[in-house]
Amino acid sequence: MNSPRPLARGRSRPQARPPRLGGGTAALQWLAMVLLGLGMTGLQPNLLLGGMVIGLGALTTLKLWEARSLGEHRLVSLLQLVCAGLVAAMRPELGPSLLQAAVIVLALAGLLALELGEGLGWRLLLRRSAQVLAAALPLALVLFLLVPRLGPFSALPSQRGSAASIGLSDSLEPGSISELVDNPSPAARVAFPGGQPPAIDRRYWRVLVHDRFDGQRWSGSTLPPADRNDRRAIAAGEPPAAPGGASQLWLNEPSGLPAVPWSGRGRPLSRELLADAGGELLHRGSSDQRRVYTIADDDSANPWQRRPPGPGDLALPRGRNPRLEALAARWATLPAAAQRLDAARSWFRSQNFSYSASPGTLPERAPLDAFLFERRKGFCGHYASSFTALMRAAGVPARVVSGYRGGTWVQPIGGHGYLDLRQSDAHAWSEVWLPGVGWRQVDPSLWIASGGPGPGQGRAHAGAMEWLQQQWWGLDISWTQLWLGYDRQSQQALLQRLLGEHLQWLGVLVLVAVGLCLAAALAVLSWLQGRSQGDAPRRALEAILRQLARRGLEPEPGETLPVFAGRVQRRWPDLAPELEPFVALYQEHRYGLAPPPGRAGRELQRGRRRLSRRLQRLPH
Repeated sequence: MNSPRPLARGRSRPQARPPRLGGGTAALQWLAMVLLGLGMTGLQPNLLLGGMVIGLGALTTLKLWEARSLGEHRLVSLLQLVCAGLVAAMRPELGPSLLQAAVIVLALAGLLALELGEGLGWRLLLRRSAQVLAAALPLALVLFLLVPRLGPFSALPSQRGSAASIGLSDSLEPGSISELVDNPSPAARVAFPGGQPPAIDRRYWRVLVHDRFDGQRWSGSTLPPADRNDRRAIAAGEPPAAPGGASQLWLNEPSGLPAVPWSGRGRPLSRELLADAGGELLHRGSSDQRRVYTIADDDSANPWQRRPPGPGDLALPRGRNPRLEALAARWATLPAAAQRLDAARSWFRSQNFSYSASPGTLPERAPLDAFLFERRKGFCGHYASSFTALMRAAGVPARVVSGYRGGTWVQPIGGHGYLDLRQSDAHAWSEVWLPGVGWRQVDPSLWIASGGPGPGQGRAHAGAMEWLQQQWWGLDISWTQLWLGYDRQSQQALLQRLLGEHLQWLGVLVLVAVGLCLAAALAVLSWLQGRSQGDAPRRALEAILRQLARRGLEPEPGETLPVFAGRVQRRWPDLAPELEPFVALYQEHRYGLAPPPGRAGRELQRGRRRLSRRLQRLPH
């Protein structure tokens, strides 16, 4: 086993090895395809861009299935990178972002395996691809901070006489619902500046305004935008001007409704938002996907709160509920709207009303009369519907609002605290118009004597799985605040600090920053390439030499590998079962009839790992 060459570090003799296709490359690409498919599960195929991305992913899978040549596999890796970028743009949440990062690392590893051959182990390939990705991160950060921002690409119907799930619908007909079934599915999450939620009695999150009543069912009407300046800003793609200060961050789950929850106070900041004249916050993104938006956290009045009522806010089908109309006629003799409201409050509190999630259906004829004067038990929809009808009959403009009340405050171990809203937090209340005050929120379900819902304290203690979900959502909120929260306003503030009044130099700044990042990335990659000089067997040997050097044993000048191995065995005889095969395999590969390069590299890596583990168990 004597070798004519010393063990001194140097370049291995060059070996001509054209790239080879093997199972390692295909395995990396198939694993990337599986993860990419998981990331596409949240896309909507009925949307144009979502359908195009899903179609591109399907074509990439077919191409990988039939790929045989180097060029075809290279095309597959490039298509996987394109798909990963599109999915990341459409699904910017934490989970899909981590999934797409894994896809990118695997796709880059597949490209490296194609270009460098199969001699590199999959661990080394993954490490090299992660290093390439890390070298590109500064450039991505510069583009993220300085290039103009683009936003992400962008209820439950009931049947009469049947049970209905607690949730939101575009219409409200409580008399047709016999029983409410609890629906704990997620509705929205909201993080507040300072990490503290509003007081419990202020946790009303409006979504829909129902201002049309046919005697049984409440529905909404299309209203114009509350502020024409806001409408022009939305059309131009700019967020409405907002007062300074912090903002709420909302993550609204797919609902099928164009409106999204908010408190009705503050001012929408995201350019996808538009508050209409009734106080609904409309989002122009797809209602079948999760929507992320921000709202200024202040108590500034919105135009909808001061918008005078129209004739429709007093409309009431006469004769449909005669006993209700007779009661309201007595209140109509009071001179002020506030006095009529007080009279209604006193009357509800004096009656024997109770809250019930299974009140049974109401008759089609005079349903509100049956509820107010006979049944006297129901849920929030019954109370909001009957009170609003009473106010209209008494000459006070009123309407029904549906949304969410309360929510559960979650303070995760890692991440920001947030308010967790579920469909079971769905609620209905009323708004009445008071001269000099505007639209005032009134919740008549709080006036009942007993059995009513609490003031929105939240749900009971979560189980283990729900607790884990809450922790993950906390991380998701933090990710959204750090990255998706960097909107156009934040970017403009950063550019103002960097350039002041010289914003015309932004293009030059971007070019200089991109050039510096590219130069730094090339320097890092060149340094990494210098560290990885030599073939796989040489790298395996050098890894063992470094481990022995940390234990104080290094080759002497001119010493060959077998001689050095003999010194190692004399000092640590227990290493012989792993050291001798390793040295023999290296000598055979380097100076004898070597096996194929990929096989030699893999065998030496396995031998190196066995020898390394034995070295770690030796006493120092």
